Amino acid sequence: MHYDEIVQLQEQHASWILLRSPHAALMLSFFGRVFVESNSGGRPAAELVSLLDDELYALNQRLGTDRFPRSARAYLDDWAAPERAWLRKYYPPGTDEPHFDLSPSVERALLWVQDLRARDVVGTESRLSTLFELLRQMVFGAEEDPALRIADLRRRRAELDVEIARAERGEIDLLDPLQQRDRYDQFTRNARELLADFRQVEANFRTLDRSLREQIAGWTGSKGELLDDIVTNRSSIGESDQGRSFQALIDFLLSQQRQAEFTHLLSRLGQIASIASQDQRLATVHFDWIEAGERTQNTVRLLSEQLRRFLDDQVWLDNRRVFELLRDIEAHALALRDRSDLKDRPGMEVDATGIDVGLPFERPLYRPQPQTVIDSTAVELGETAFDASVLYEQVHVDLDELSRTVRAGLLDHDQVALADLVDARPLEQGLAELVGYLSLVDPAYAVVFDETRREQIGWETDDVRRVADTPAVSFLRSGQETDA
Repeated sequence: MHYDEIVQLQEQHASWILLRSPHAALMLSFFGRVFVESNSGGRPAAELVSLLDDELYALNQRLGTDRFPRSARAYLDDWAAPERAWLRKYYPPGTDEPHFDLSPSVERALLWVQDLRARDVVGTESRLSTLFELLRQMVFGAEEDPALRIADLRRRRAELDVEIARAERGEIDLLDPLQQRDRYDQFTRNARELLADFRQVEANFRTLDRSLREQIAGWTGSKGELLDDIVTNRSSIGESDQGRSFQALIDFLLSQQRQAEFTHLLSRLGQIASIASQDQRLATVHFDWIEAGERTQNTVRLLSEQLRRFLDDQVWLDNRRVFELLRDIEAHALALRDRSDLKDRPGMEVDATGIDVGLPFERPLYRPQPQTVIDSTAVELGETAFDASVLYEQVHVDLDELSRTVRAGLLDHDQVALADLVDARPLEQGLAELVGYLSLVDPAYAVVFDETRREQIGWETDDVRRVADTPAVSFLRSGQETDA
């Protein structure tokens, strides 16, 4: 890097400016605990003010009351100022309370500070193995000669066969504690950097969304040119390093097999005794990736919604312009119609306001009518001797007769109970006749059911006494009030 480039970063990069700030220790410790360790996105202002106020109170009690004299709200607004932009202050849809979210520059500074802590042993063997594996993947991944690819695969298969044979003989090479700790440190570092990359992806998409809104607000060209520019910018974000990391996360989320394998490996990692003081966040780091991916996808949704609003607004503006032109034409036509100084009046005759267009494919195709098959076989005579008594056993309830019975009972009374009618005229057709009474409809009276009282209505069928338990039913002459 050149001198001028370093000076520019020192003066303009938010991470470098944060590290030079007198409140760098407060910001890194507070932001690391509230946002990074909990993998949180935007948090409400009231909640963040409360947490920072507790932090400031504890530090002032320990370091002196004049160490941090300003209020928590003032510090947050200062850190979210455009010239610093360590926090992003925004209003989520559907709420009027401001939210604060961490910027990627703060997380970069936090990672750098964490790497400054002294380590007892610095292992390099795992990094060398990783570099060698990456180099092999790059070289053979770009190899187009099938013979060389096959030779490499056979060599790897031979190494696996040798290792399997040694394992079958009980000869297993285990990693010593130093190698385990070396690989564990590298794994935790890569996991934290991956989460930081996802926050950078989210910030890049927000930047694209903001530039898209600015571009839409001042756009005067065609829609096709704007859409082409939008797709190009989005492709550049998707093909960047952060974009590829985000796509790798999506591929991981869509693979159930990889999720299950990763969860199983993390559970076995916690059982390795040689790795002391393991980071508890690693046990659920894949869930943190899922949450980070959801936040990034929500940002992408904002892009789609903004594009849809632009198209809707443009269609509305185009339609409004068309109506304005039509009204202008109508006004000019009316003004020219009443002028008498014109010899040849402009105009034209139209036979119809529209043209009837009949396209060939709009006509229905021919559909043959199904032919009815007539069975012309001879009619066979049935049996002449059969039991016809079942024809006379059908039960028919004459509802008109039942209605006349109710009318007769209401001649001298405004209301008559069904039980009284049945006592005066017993049921001859059993339950069917009782159901007939309950289903009567007549403009001269109304059927009233009182669910609070029960009645037992009985009848005899084949010398057997039967009783039906029903609500109290009364027939009320039309125009009368019921007491029920």
